[in-house]
Amino acid sequence: MSEVTVIVPATTANLGVGFDCLGAALSMYNEFHFTVIDRETYLKIAVTGEEADKVSCDRSNLVYQSFLKVYEKINRTPPGVKIDIKLGVPFARGLGSSATAIVGGLIGANELAGKPLTEVEIRDLAIAIEGHPDNVVPAYLGKCRLSIEEAGKWQICEIPWHSGVIPVVAIPDFELSTSEARKVLPTTVSRSDAIFNISRMGLLLRGLATNNGEWLATALEDRLHQPYRKELITGYEEVKAAAISAGAWGMVISGAGATLLALTESENQANVVTAMEQAWQKKGVKAIVTALTLDTQGAKVNQ
Repeated sequence: MSEVTVIVPATTANLGVGFDCLGAALSMYNEFHFTVIDRETYLKIAVTGEEADKVSCDRSNLVYQSFLKVYEKINRTPPGVKIDIKLGVPFARGLGSSATAIVGGLIGANELAGKPLTEVEIRDLAIAIEGHPDNVVPAYLGKCRLSIEEAGKWQICEIPWHSGVIPVVAIPDFELSTSEARKVLPTTVSRSDAIFNISRMGLLLRGLATNNGEWLATALEDRLHQPYRKELITGYEEVKAAAISAGAWGMVISGAGATLLALTESENQANVVTAMEQAWQKKGVKAIVTALTLDTQGAKVNQ
């Protein structure tokens, strides 16, 4: 094989109480096309789409660095390669753009090398590169996934997501880096806050599976990270109030932010989209707000 295309979905992580362990794939995508060039050490990276100027096109590129990890693991010399990237997932907004790059690079390399690595090996490589599983696992496998490490091994659990639960993403025109969002978090939490989150995690999983809006309204509240991170997001409280008034069950920070994610039922999605966009406009923030669906396939390969 001399070329392959990999399409990887965006993700939303945490979903409020599922901090660093829960994530879902969404119907927004980055596309990576790999072409083998018969010249050793050759590399050319071309990027199209909004924010293309923010992507490095040298050997530090995360897609290429992930590509190399496969050949390092199988102890083979990587081929020269041209990588064409089509962007559909915004950067540093809490929608897993780095996870798409990691998964895209790993799958692209594995396909071109003749598929020497198993699904589990690719998954574990992706987690190792990213440092945590909540984005890369659903980006790779699709759907909503709970990821837990036990004795050095990952247990991945698919979380049922009712088709009536509609995710609405509000993507502002400002960035928030994961490192910045982690700096504001406390190093310890109280027992009451831990119990608060544990109980709501169980309710969240049941609410997603059954489309129970009353349960979701309670379950989307969190005390481990959102009370601290929301201070970094202009207009957070106003957008949340507007979303709920328009019919959303609740709103959370997507990943580390700055994207905000509301969950609602289909009949209210248009009102929620409009309300969130207008609330941010009143705060002087331009935002792209759209209703998405759960991606059920994960990363796809086109040859």
